[in-house]
Amino acid sequence: MDAVTTLIEYLKFPSVSTDSNYSVGMQGARNYISGQLEVLGFSVENIKTNLHPILLAERHGDPEWPHVVLYGHYDVQPADPFERWSSAPFDPEVRDGRIYARGAADNKGPTIVHMTALQRVLKKHPNLPLNITYVIEGEEEIGSPSMPKFFDDYAERLSQADYMLVSDTGSPSNKQIVITTALRGLIDVEIKVTGAKVDLHSGIHGGAVYNPLQAISEICASLHNTDGTVNIPGFYNGIAPLEDWERSQLDRYPESLESYKELLGVSSFAPCGNLTPLEAVRFGPTLEFNGMGGGYQGEGSKTVIPSEAFAKITCRLVDGQDPTTIQEMVIATIKERCPKQVELTVRRGAVAPAYLVIPPDRSNTPKKQPLALANAFRCVATAITNNFEKEPIYLREGGSIPVIADFKQRAGLDAIMVGLFTPIDNLHAPDESFDLELMNKAIATFEEVFISISNL
Repeated sequence: MDAVTTLIEYLKFPSVSTDSNYSVGMQGARNYISGQLEVLGFSVENIKTNLHPILLAERHGDPEWPHVVLYGHYDVQPADPFERWSSAPFDPEVRDGRIYARGAADNKGPTIVHMTALQRVLKKHPNLPLNITYVIEGEEEIGSPSMPKFFDDYAERLSQADYMLVSDTGSPSNKQIVITTALRGLIDVEIKVTGAKVDLHSGIHGGAVYNPLQAISEICASLHNTDGTVNIPGFYNGIAPLEDWERSQLDRYPESLESYKELLGVSSFAPCGNLTPLEAVRFGPTLEFNGMGGGYQGEGSKTVIPSEAFAKITCRLVDGQDPTTIQEMVIATIKERCPKQVELTVRRGAVAPAYLVIPPDRSNTPKKQPLALANAFRCVATAITNNFEKEPIYLREGGSIPVIADFKQRAGLDAIMVGLFTPIDNLHAPDESFDLELMNKAIATFEEVFISISNL
């Protein structure tokens, strides 16, 4: 299996899960990766869903062997806007040591890394004493709506494994790898305030009615304190203090406040309570406004008092915060602070818990941490150090992958998450790419990992 050739073929399938016009591409990607797994000796099941099937593949031997679950996804983000790509998004192109295509880094490149490493190991050790289960879904980019039913049917079967290996997180560069130890949870709320039954003439009626835009602005402005913390009673309850070792790991991360400013194109940062900006994006919860609107949005002026206004709000949550509880706290606070002269309606959106796993040999490592998980962490760290010539950084990530917490809650599986994409890979953007130097080192890393965790 030549990794680059295999990845190029995989990337040619436009597997955009959110758009039904790409159903042929979805099927093509699924069939292609299923075929690759079968060549490696896996039995592959296509688990039907209401949208895109989930691939469940197994290579099992002795039940006493170590057992790992590998998770990934074959769907990708839409490639729009097409005109901003330097090459066609589904016609992969290799240039300057990178492979350019939609899905190259998220998540097709890392999937091929795992498979190529496994193919090389099995060529040398065809009787590798390691039970392996693959779960590769086709709906990660649209929130994994079919995974709850999948867990209903297969959680017990998955729970026979010891832990998971996942490469759907990031690292700062192709020289420094991060083992991700946490993912933030998420809640989604949309609010709408309504005043008069229609838009009103601001000259004839101005001063007599409460403007919904003013009401929505007052509500939103009340949700933060001046120090940047979230102004909702009980919001921070249950969050454990940050451990010193986590701050020490962040100190190793090759980014400064100045370089972060330059990356974002901002002149200064928002206040972050008792956290630094680099800590806030990884260790703290947030409340953010993702969209606000109301009234006239066209060119020029239109002198109206709009009849309604809206705000879209999400919170990123950390370990110790229950998402359903936080969602209700946010809604209750908004109801309390909404001016009585307008009518409030609320849409409760999705909720997802945070995920946290503590590596072994730390001040807060659980005393009953499974030995298999602890040993796997050590194997992965050693392999990364050997192949990238730097010890990995153990660090929380600010993003959310809800299905990882679901694997823990439903099947009892913790995840060792090895970041294989970098900030310059342009995830979800034009000219997405995957670094070939990183790819080759990662393949060698996972070759070592598979041998080490199999106890050969």
